[in-house]
Amino acid sequence: MTAWLEAFSVDGDSVSVVPLTFDHQPALEEAAADGELHRLWYTMVPKPDEVGAEIERRLALWEKRSMLPFAVIEKASGKAVGMTTYMNIDTGNRRIEIGSTWYRKSVQRSAVNTECKLLLLRHAFEELDCIAVEFRTHFINQQSRRAIERLGAKPDGILRSHMIMANGTIRDTAVYSIIASEWPTVKANLNWLLEKAGL
Repeated sequence: MTAWLEAFSVDGDSVSVVPLTFDHQPALEEAAADGELHRLWYTMVPKPDEVGAEIERRLALWEKRSMLPFAVIEKASGKAVGMTTYMNIDTGNRRIEIGSTWYRKSVQRSAVNTECKLLLLRHAFEELDCIAVEFRTHFINQQSRRAIERLGAKPDGILRSHMIMANGTIRDTAVYSIIASEWPTVKANLNWLLEKAGL
């Protein structure tokens, strides 16, 4: 299963998901400034002037093959509007997490996230033969939890006192997953949501 450790790009109607590089830094700095998302203490969105360091961190994890980071490119503008990753890669058990995702404020609640997740889920289940794809978020991040549930992921449970946040608070992590047998239904629903959005 080393195939999922290879960099790849996937292309949709409104977004492309491509390997993250420093070429994306200017657009991602602009994206991070849109809505001052770093002020949401329960998320991990970099400040605009910290985007370069975050790209460096993610690329270092890619060198260790523990994370495969992507930039999400909005086709209409041709610009990177956010980041996402394959992480917690478990080759032996054919499991991954799609996480460390954020988008600029102006594309939130648009088709961007739906199509991005469809592309990454399709690659995971149809190319990598994953048995499960996981999602995690802060327990109190209701917007993120609703977005994950809207994808069709089901709750696995809560990891209590799971992480120490930058402000010193303790994060309880809500864990969700989609398993291989659910993928055909999830895929049909995501395609339907995109059709409703006019894509």
